[in-house]
Amino acid sequence: MADAAVSSASEEGTLALFTHMLKNWIGFDYLEEYLSYKWLLLAVILLYAIYPIIFFTAFIISLLLNIWKKKNNLPEDTFDKSWDLPKQVAAHFVEAVGRILHGYEVIGMENLPEGPGIIIYYHGAIVVDYLLLVAQIYIQTGKSTCSVVHHLTAQMPGIQLLLKMIGCKNANRDECVQILKEGHLLGIAPGGIRESNFSDEYYSLMWGNRVGFAKVALEAKVPIIPIFTENLRESYRTLGKIWLTKWVCDHIGVVILPIYGGFPVKLRTHIGEPITYDPNITATELAQKTKVAIENLRDKYQERPGNILRALLERFEKCHKDN
Repeated sequence: MADAAVSSASEEGTLALFTHMLKNWIGFDYLEEYLSYKWLLLAVILLYAIYPIIFFTAFIISLLLNIWKKKNNLPEDTFDKSWDLPKQVAAHFVEAVGRILHGYEVIGMENLPEGPGIIIYYHGAIVVDYLLLVAQIYIQTGKSTCSVVHHLTAQMPGIQLLLKMIGCKNANRDECVQILKEGHLLGIAPGGIRESNFSDEYYSLMWGNRVGFAKVALEAKVPIIPIFTENLRESYRTLGKIWLTKWVCDHIGVVILPIYGGFPVKLRTHIGEPITYDPNITATELAQKTKVAIENLRDKYQERPGNILRALLERFEKCHKDN
């Protein structure tokens, strides 16, 4: 008991000293009143905790891959057959996690083309559904899926080999066309960071005037495959959707809002019918057609606004909704 009291007094003394130093530095007389609420600091830490957890997990996996690569003398080309084993292990691990946490299902796998194509998806707060889909595609078809990611993600140190193995790249238009011409599937979320941060339980698509993916599809002469995942916004949600953060996102391009969630809700990805290549359609028209296709999937399968409790209860349903 005495040791606990000494420890508590020591913590309070340290906090008081820090508060006093900070108050003198910024000249704010009422700082103690704000810093005395330890729960507030804890809440902020928890809301941002998901980001370092994701990075740390990716770092450990990438480290293990580097060890495996060196011990087995694997080539730099991660599309080489010698990379199949680590890919299979990773895919089956992701599948198991998805099945346990979200009872994950994919409806419409037959709509994926045998050759190349562009997968267009709605960007949730965290793209857990897309990662699960990529794993399912590899398990069921043996095809690796490439993915266009934000340049900050592509440049993160320590996880480069993992990103390379799962085909993540901040690819430009020419690189995207080349990926498709090599016969791969390519995943793109036109809504990007803005949709990730500022869309909500109504699942509004926030694409703006982005038509780059449509230009790539027309140039590569490949189909577009629209997909949508039920309850994605009920697994993770963002906080801080105010005018200031939206302004920062629009003008600077990067904003990281705090996230809460990790709820084990039912996730079910619906793969829509492919939008086939049509040389007589413009990129703007194709982009709009794709957006409508995803909105139709959303309206058919997602009850809006999303509800976390309802999404949790759907774990006990035996059949997916058809109407």
